[in-house]
Amino acid sequence: MLPSWVSGWCSDHLGSTPVDVLHESVHMSEVFGLRLADGRLVAVKSRASQNGREATCIEVQRFLSAEGFPAAAPLTGVSVEAGRATHAEEWRPGGTLRRGDDPATARLFARLLARLTTLAADIQVGGKEPGAIQPPLPNPEWTRWDHDGPGVWPFPGDRDHLIPVLVADAAQRIRDRLAVVYLPRVLGHADWETQNMRWHGDEPWIVHDWDSLAWLPEAAIAGAASGAFASAEVPTLAPVASSVAFLEEYQRRRGRRFDDNEIEVAWAASLWLALHNARGEAVRGEPAVALAAVQDQAEQRLELAGA
Repeated sequence: MLPSWVSGWCSDHLGSTPVDVLHESVHMSEVFGLRLADGRLVAVKSRASQNGREATCIEVQRFLSAEGFPAAAPLTGVSVEAGRATHAEEWRPGGTLRRGDDPATARLFARLLARLTTLAADIQVGGKEPGAIQPPLPNPEWTRWDHDGPGVWPFPGDRDHLIPVLVADAAQRIRDRLAVVYLPRVLGHADWETQNMRWHGDEPWIVHDWDSLAWLPEAAIAGAASGAFASAEVPTLAPVASSVAFLEEYQRRRGRRFDDNEIEVAWAASLWLALHNARGEAVRGEPAVALAAVQDQAEQRLELAGA
């Protein structure tokens, strides 16, 4: 059943009320695909407000959509009420998941991310110039290795004693490596997983989850994606060879090579997301999918990261 607030919100912000529910899902956010009384098909998305960063995310999504990137065009700005941030965007169903963790699939995902980064570079971030937006900070928690807390994780918990020693040790080494990184930051998508995209063959149809924008060094954004791109229903870690292919294709499409420091940053970021997911598996008692990949690949990725 559609929550009672949705009809009123649509009336206030879209000038029409829902007459049919096309889709409903609740995960980190609430998403409703709706047919309005005036015939429009819209998606209404609501989640806990994140200190205003969602407004930046929507404006980046709006810009990219206008530039022809496969992102749903926002139809409203963000309204924040009772701690919930809500907006509407065009309803774009269809397409299929592009499954696979092989090098060819990695290159496909890398090309799309490079296109996003290139387009987003034209957005003015920070400052007081007309049209400038603020950085989407804080970064999503799974990329928040630069948090200012005392421990390894941005949000330590009372079940962290369940985390395998291998995961805790590798996370400390990666955080130490990334703590000494001083590189320019760029806008990028920090949840570059196949679950957040739909394709028609080799052509991207739609990229979702723009709440996951981040303000990080470019090498970290590309690196995180090179490890996470194959994650679908269950987060995992792509094979090292596929991460190599991803990073090579990304640099080729961007028209510049990462220097040695950036290469290490990319490899460090590629492992961090898997460690975050392995930690989650351990504390929640879930099947050790990410942990198995970490056990297999951690030492090689740590060496490539200079950690």
